[in-house]
Amino acid sequence: MTTLKSNVPIVGFAAFSGTGKTTLLTAIIPLLKQRGYRIAMVKHAHHQFDIDQPGKDSYELRKAGADQMLVASRKRWALMVENTDDTHDPSLQDLINRLDLTATDIILVEGFKAEAFPKIELHRSAVKSDFMYPADNNIIAIASDKTLDTPEHITLLNINDPVQIADFIVANIIGTHSR
Repeated sequence: MTTLKSNVPIVGFAAFSGTGKTTLLTAIIPLLKQRGYRIAMVKHAHHQFDIDQPGKDSYELRKAGADQMLVASRKRWALMVENTDDTHDPSLQDLINRLDLTATDIILVEGFKAEAFPKIELHRSAVKSDFMYPADNNIIAIASDKTLDTPEHITLLNINDPVQIADFIVANIIGTHSR
C-alpha cells in the first residue's frame, strides 16, 4: 500500500454504507469554508454514474464517443472522462493528480478506505459493523455516537458534533501540514 503524495493536506471519511458520511461532510464543509479554507472533495462511487442528463448535448456527445467531455459556463465547468480500463477503479492518487492544488487548502475524501492516507472512521450504533481501525493504521480518529475505548493514538470524536470534527481537522490535518 503506497502512501499518497500531495502538497495539500488530505483527510478521508471512511465508514460502511448508511453511517452518514455524506451527511456529516455536508455539515463540515461549510464550517471549513467559513474559516476561509478552499476545499477539494473526492468521492468514490460504487456504481456507474452520470452527472449530465440524457438528452443534454454534453451527454449525447460523450455517449457518441468523446473520451473527455468538458462543459463550461461562467458559473462552473466540469470534465467527464471515460475510463478506458473499466476493470478497476482509478486510484485516489490518479484523481488527486487531476485536481487544481493551487486553488486548494485541503482535500476531503469520501470512501477509498483501502488506500493509505489519514482517515476519520465513522461509526454509528444503529449501523452494525466492525471497526476498521484495528486493520488500518491510517485511522487517526473515530467519530462515533457512543463512548468507545480507543487506542491512545486514535482521537475519539462525536459524530453528531461537526464543529468538533472541523476543529480536529484544522488542528491536526491543516495545522500540521507544511507546504
